[in-house]
Amino acid sequence: MIALVRSEFRKFFTTRTWWGMAIGVAVVSAGFALLLYFLLPGMPLAPGLGTPSLDDPGIIRTIYTGGLSINCMLTMLVGVLTIGGEYRHKTITSTFLATPKRERVVLSKIIALLGFGAFYGIVAVVGAVAVAGTLLAVKGHSPIPDASVVQTLAMMLLVLGLWALFGLGLGVLISNQLAAMVVAVGFAWIAEPLLGLALAYTSWGKGIAPYLPSRASSAMVQQLQQSVDPTPVLSWWAGALVLVAYAAVLSAVGTLLTLRRDVS
Repeated sequence: MIALVRSEFRKFFTTRTWWGMAIGVAVVSAGFALLLYFLLPGMPLAPGLGTPSLDDPGIIRTIYTGGLSINCMLTMLVGVLTIGGEYRHKTITSTFLATPKRERVVLSKIIALLGFGAFYGIVAVVGAVAVAGTLLAVKGHSPIPDASVVQTLAMMLLVLGLWALFGLGLGVLISNQLAAMVVAVGFAWIAEPLLGLALAYTSWGKGIAPYLPSRASSAMVQQLQQSVDPTPVLSWWAGALVLVAYAAVLSAVGTLLTLRRDVS
């Protein structure tokens, strides 16, 4: 198993994809952190959250995780590429011939994707903290005001790893790599956020919206809500359980389909 996981890392880090994605994650994280640093203190928060202040740990957490949704989409694409590239380049056959037990192949990809997600989580943290943290320190504010900020930064690693597993499941469901990538972008960036917003404004949907993947991700990193979003928020650990459940189901479906699917 160790050799299979090492092989997955070698496959990924010997291509240009890894550093292209790393640059994208760093730029997104730094850009959104910078934008929110200037804009968030003046934005209205949800009722009961008080006035935004750069001394508030909740504001700092939200600034550091401002680019989370786009970074989730990027790591989801990494998951799609991990399995979709095998089908596209016809290497899946040789992979299964080298390792006839397909469940071991899928498990090695799952472990590797969690590692990839953690790596990009570190890149995201460095990008956001390097920009916003520096500005906070220069203005006399603490970049890390309490332990909740450290917890949030650590949770980002897990969030991105789990979204990479979403991509793995989608890449197995849709073996055409291009189609899977289009669906991934459409789901993560358009369909799922719009669905969450629509549910938030219905009496029956308010109880469902917090359990959508993006809302669970926001709960894990303890982002503050804006006044335009009236839905309740899960605790960070409940958000983690919801996101793990999504990843587990998609990974299980992906494993079952991989075991049954014919390859040529």
